[in-house]
Amino acid sequence: MLSVENLHVSYGAIKALHGVSLTVPQGAIVTLIGANGAGKSTTLRSLSGLVKSTAGSIKYDGREISKLPPHRIVGGGLCHVPEGRMIFSNLTVQENLKMGAYLQRDKKWITSQTDYVYSLFPRLKERESQAAGTLSGGEQQMLAIGRALLSRPKFLMLDEPSLGIAPLLVKTIFERIVEINREQGLTILLVEQNANLALDVSSYAYVLETGKILIEGPSAQVKADPQVQAAYLGA
Repeated sequence: MLSVENLHVSYGAIKALHGVSLTVPQGAIVTLIGANGAGKSTTLRSLSGLVKSTAGSIKYDGREISKLPPHRIVGGGLCHVPEGRMIFSNLTVQENLKMGAYLQRDKKWITSQTDYVYSLFPRLKERESQAAGTLSGGEQQMLAIGRALLSRPKFLMLDEPSLGIAPLLVKTIFERIVEINREQGLTILLVEQNANLALDVSSYAYVLETGKILIEGPSAQVKADPQVQAAYLGA
């Protein structure tokens, strides 16, 4: 569903990505792990059009999207839940969800999908009239994922969903990520600092180091790699 070939991204004179290539099959959960500063967030930002690549190809659903603006990419079903969640803190939970549905016109679908989000994350239903900025970090992450689901995505990119969240809520959020993949058939590209969790829920993995793919393979195989264990799994 997503094919990235020889992607290069620079911030001025600083090269962030050096020829990244990766593939995400339809319906799969694929993870991208690596140290801080490896280029994981830059990869997602380039796929969603927030950062323009200097070279390479990004094909989504068979179509080249590297030159498209972000709103066109979202309109095509590729949605990005950014690191830090980026919820609208002064709006209520319900208003944040409505913002996710900005491009949608089917009111019945919006109502049905909002109900689905509330069934996934009952805490959001309890707090639907509450200002989003008053939620805990874990609740804000639930809201960011819920808002993305209201954009009618076919492909969901999640950037560090466990960052700054209590361990108990991290477990809940990852269970819901797997549930979304199974129930809604969403393809998911997951960037995650908790390599153990990411490798457990994904079928295929890429290890990014200083802007290059260092290791790739089925997640179980990558998890067993001595280099990965030493660098990311505390072995």
